[in-house]
Amino acid sequence: MDMHYYWRVFRRHLPYVLILAVIGAGVGVAIALALPPVYRAEAILIVESEQIPDELAASTVKTGEIEALQIIRQRILSREILLELANEQKLFTDDPTLSADDKVKDLRERIDIITAGGSGRGPQTATIVTVGFRDAIPQLSAQTANEVVTLILQENVRMRTNVARQTQEFFTQEVDRLELALSGVSSRILNFQENNLEALPDSLEFRRSQQAAIQERLLQLRREKNALQDRRDQLVTLFEATGQTGLETRGGVTTLPRQRARPEEQQLADLRREYDRLSATLSPSNPRMGLLLSQISAAEAAVAALPAESAPLGSTDERSLEMSLFDLRVADINAQIRYIEDQSNDAQARMAAISKTIEETPGNAVTLATMERDYENLQEQYNLAVANMARAETGSMIESLSRGQRISVVEPAIAPEQPNSPNRPLIAVGGLIGGLATGILIFLGLELTNTSVRRPQDLERKLQITAFETIPYMTTHREVHFKRVSMLVTLGVLFVGVPLALWYVDQNISPLQPLFERILEKAGLGKFL
Repeated sequence: MDMHYYWRVFRRHLPYVLILAVIGAGVGVAIALALPPVYRAEAILIVESEQIPDELAASTVKTGEIEALQIIRQRILSREILLELANEQKLFTDDPTLSADDKVKDLRERIDIITAGGSGRGPQTATIVTVGFRDAIPQLSAQTANEVVTLILQENVRMRTNVARQTQEFFTQEVDRLELALSGVSSRILNFQENNLEALPDSLEFRRSQQAAIQERLLQLRREKNALQDRRDQLVTLFEATGQTGLETRGGVTTLPRQRARPEEQQLADLRREYDRLSATLSPSNPRMGLLLSQISAAEAAVAALPAESAPLGSTDERSLEMSLFDLRVADINAQIRYIEDQSNDAQARMAAISKTIEETPGNAVTLATMERDYENLQEQYNLAVANMARAETGSMIESLSRGQRISVVEPAIAPEQPNSPNRPLIAVGGLIGGLATGILIFLGLELTNTSVRRPQDLERKLQITAFETIPYMTTHREVHFKRVSMLVTLGVLFVGVPLALWYVDQNISPLQPLFERILEKAGLGKFL
């Protein structure tokens, strides 16, 4: 590559490159001067920790500092709040035709909420919040920034008090629900105990002792019944054999007339009396009782084998008296037997009822234990909910008194004295660099696309020949004069006509400021506005 040739060509086009650089610089200066000054007011906030130690009383709002600030920022930058802010501060009175979406977009770009510090991976530091707002009027920028600060403080208080109140309401509802559930389970337990009063597990031992006592009572009644039956049978046998009841009245006292009984009969009566006496203490299965029964059977057989004894002499009144005494003795014994049978039937019914309750007790114990376990679980949940409700009430009180985590203003926004943007020198330098870069790019594009013959090397390469000598192009004085006049006219048009045209368009057709701002934003230079 012949660098000397390209350098000469570049020097020949250098005036045009410089013209474009000057034009770019002029456009940059024009834009820098045309853009209105923007003032940025800034307020500083700090997030303070809880005023009351957690060991004494803890707040129920556990949202982290950074998370809470992010939530507040999103709520502040919502469409509804931004439009209300624009109406209150009258930010767009100079452009009433601006749509609501454009207003919201513009405010989101002009409001800055920047968070620094806080708890992160490194050491914990204080959380600082910087709130800024940009506007062409210094007082309005400070006023709007302070209004945004007020919205942040109000939203922080509202968010924390709402969370605390919702927590308190939740645990209050939970306590009411668990209290109702406890009442229901308690009522079911009470109804179950009332309906199964005789079959509850706590009275099982008492009922078993009752069952054993009734069993002993039944045995005793059975023995008494057997004794009475034996006495009745003995009385009937004696009366049928002797015609007497075995009793006689002497001096107002009824006694047994032993002199009238034969020896076999006397022995049978003695054995029966002995059996009646022992039956009160011994069971029928006792060997002694069995021996007595066998002796009684033998005596009864001996008495039955005796010849019939002639009826004793006596008057008809004595016979009637014996008959009456016999009937009375038999009726009395039968009454006693019926009474014992009634007592036995009652005892057996009571025994069946107690046995049934004993059989039902295991199932009732399982059911009652299940309900009591449910009651205990609900009671634990209820106690925990009551404790949580008390903590929630304390936390709500802390937040209502602003004794929890809060945001306070360290430095309110004041009207700035110097504009924050645009950076006019930087825009002017950017225009100069842009014009210079445009001229260089045009030069490179023209050289790369120019395929005409301008050097001997081009002639030899295209025609495949060797040149003996080259004659340079000779410019006349007229051509030189024409080029100079053309350059001067071009410079005049560029430096005079273009600014006048831009001024005319800006004043009479359409403002050029929004166009310049969009161009800078698309070029990535919007931060310098």
